[in-house]
Amino acid sequence: MAERNHETHAQSGNSGANYTRSGGPGSRPGRGRGEFQKPKDTRKTLGKLIAYLYQYKFRLLIVALLLIASSLCTVGGSYLLKPLINDYIVPGDFAGLIKMLAFMGFVYITGIACSYGYARMMVDIAQNTVAKLREDLFAKMQTLPLSFFDTHTHGELMSRYTNDIENISEAINNSFGSFISCVLNFSLTIIMMLILNPALSLVTFGMLIIMFFVVTKIGGASRRYFTEQQQALGAVNGYIEEMTEGQKVIKVFRHEREALNGFDEKNNAYQKAATRAHIFASVMMPAMGNLSYLNYALTCAVGGLMAIHTNDLGGLAAFLQYSRQVSQPITQISQQVNVLLAAVAGAERVFEIMDTEPELDAGEITLSYSDASGWSWTKPDGKTIPLHGGVKLNHVIFGYTPNQTVLRDISLYAKPGQKIAFVGSTGAGKTTITNLINRFYEIRDGEILYDGLDIRDIQKSSLRKSLGVVLQDTHLFTGTVRDNIRYGRPDAPDGEVYAAAKLAGADQFIRRLPNGYDTILSGDGGNLSQGERQLLNIARAACAHPPVLILDEATSSIDTRTEKIIEQGMDRLMTGRTVFVIAHRLSTVRNARAIMVLENGEIIERGDHQELLNQKGRYYHLYTGQAELD
Repeated sequence: MAERNHETHAQSGNSGANYTRSGGPGSRPGRGRGEFQKPKDTRKTLGKLIAYLYQYKFRLLIVALLLIASSLCTVGGSYLLKPLINDYIVPGDFAGLIKMLAFMGFVYITGIACSYGYARMMVDIAQNTVAKLREDLFAKMQTLPLSFFDTHTHGELMSRYTNDIENISEAINNSFGSFISCVLNFSLTIIMMLILNPALSLVTFGMLIIMFFVVTKIGGASRRYFTEQQQALGAVNGYIEEMTEGQKVIKVFRHEREALNGFDEKNNAYQKAATRAHIFASVMMPAMGNLSYLNYALTCAVGGLMAIHTNDLGGLAAFLQYSRQVSQPITQISQQVNVLLAAVAGAERVFEIMDTEPELDAGEITLSYSDASGWSWTKPDGKTIPLHGGVKLNHVIFGYTPNQTVLRDISLYAKPGQKIAFVGSTGAGKTTITNLINRFYEIRDGEILYDGLDIRDIQKSSLRKSLGVVLQDTHLFTGTVRDNIRYGRPDAPDGEVYAAAKLAGADQFIRRLPNGYDTILSGDGGNLSQGERQLLNIARAACAHPPVLILDEATSSIDTRTEKIIEQGMDRLMTGRTVFVIAHRLSTVRNARAIMVLENGEIIERGDHQELLNQKGRYYHLYTGQAELD
C-alpha cells in the first residue's frame, strides 16, 4: 500500500510539460537530418577505419602489388614508344616491329588484368568492411540509453546506415584504389619525363602549375557548394519524412497548400545549391582538357625543334604520350579527394555513435526461474531471494536535463500483488516514474527498491525481464501475429500464445484475419485498427508472464465497448502481480489499492478511489468532470 502519511512539498517549478509521454524531451536538440559535416579529426577517423581494413591485410597487400604492377604497365607501355620508333620503324625492321608490338600488347594486357584484379578484390573488401560496420553500428545502438534516442532524430540515425556508410563503401570500392593508382601514375610519369627530356619537362611542369591552380580554385568552390547541397538535401529529406508521417494531420487541418509551399522553399534551395555545385564540377573537366591540349601543343612545338637537332623521334613520341597522361591524374585525384573526404566525414559520424557511452549497468543481481520455486533473484554470492514484486520509491528526484526537475521528492510503495494507479495532468510525471522503475533513465537522488534490492544492483536485462509494459503507443514488428505476441518470450508454446490472446480479448479478431495467427503484419500493423493493435500489445505482455506489470494508458486507444470486453481478462492478467497503471480514463482505476495524484512532479493526493472522492480535491474534480463528460 502506498505511504499515505508522507509529506509532500508544494514547490513551484517546471511541471515537466515539455516532455513527451515516452519520457524524453519534447523539444529535441538533435543536429538535424542529413547534415553534411567535414571530418573534424581525419587522422583519428582514418585510424579507426584502417583498423577495420586491417583484417584484410593480406588481400590489401595483394591489391597494393597489383596497383603497382598496373601503374608500371601503364607508364612502361608508353616508354616502349621510344625503342619502337627509333629501333624498328626508322630503320625499317618490320620483323622486330611485330615482336615489339606483341610485347607492348602483352604489357598493356597485363596492366588490364592487374587493374581488374585489384578492382575485384577491393569490391569484396569494401562490402565485407561496410557489412561489419553496419553490424557493429546496429549492435552498438542496442546498448545505448533512451536518452541518446531522445536527442537524435530517426532520420539522423538512418542517415548513418544509408548516406554515411554508402559514402564509405563508395570510397573503398572505387576511390581508394583509383586515388593510389593516380598518385602512382602521376609520380612514375613525372620520373619518366625527367629521364627522357629534363629540359622539355620544364614546359610541362609550368603548365602543371597552372593546372594545379585551376584545380584548387574550381575544386574548392565545388566542395563548398557540394557541402551546401548536402545540407539542403538533408533539409529536404527531413521535411519529406516529417510530412509523410503527418499526412493524416495535414489532411485533417487542410494544410496541403502550406505543406507544399514549405517543400517548394526547401526544394528550390536544394536546386540552387545543386546547380552551383554541378556547374563548378562540370567546368573542371573541360578546363583541364583544354589546358591539357595547350600543354600538348606547346610540348609538340618545343619538342619538335629539339628533335630536329637530336634525331630522337621515339623519345619525343614517348614524351608526348606522357604529357597527355600527366594531366589526367590531377583531375582524377581532385575528384577522388572529395569522395574520400566525404567517406571520412561519414565514418566519423558512424564512429561518433560507436564511441558513445553505452547504457550504464553495474548490476550483478540476476533473475532466474524454476518450476519448483518460481521467479527469484540471485546475488553474486549465490544467495537467492524470491521475487515477490514489491516496489518502493524513497525520496526520488529526477530531471531529464541537469537544469530541470521533473520529479520532486517522490516516495511511494507497492506491496506484492497491489495495483497502484497514477493520475494527473499531461506532463505531471506519471510515465516518468514507470520509466525510472525500468531504469530507462537514472535517478538524480533517492533510491528505488525492488523486493528490498536497489534496482541499480540488478542487471538491467534481468530487471526488465521481470517487468511487463503495455504502452499507449503500440509498435508491431514485421512478421506473423503469432511472432508479435511471443515477442517478449520467443520460446512460448502456441498454447500460451492462444491463451494470452484470449486473455487480452484479441483471439476473436485474430481468427478472422486472412491467415489467423499466421497473418503477416507489416507497416506497424497498418491493416489493423488502433484498438486491435493495442489488443495485440496487451496479449504480448500477457504472453511474457511478467511478475510486475506496467500499463501506460493501455486502454486509451480502445473504445468503451472493447474496453469492457478486456476488463475481465486484464483483471485475470493482473491477479497476483504488482501493477502500475497510468490512467487516461479514471473509471479504469477505481479498483486500484492506491491512487497517486501527481501535479508538477509531486504527489499531491493519495488514497483509494472513495477516500480521494471524499477529500474533494484534485482527483474529485478530475473524476466528476470526466463522469459528466461520460
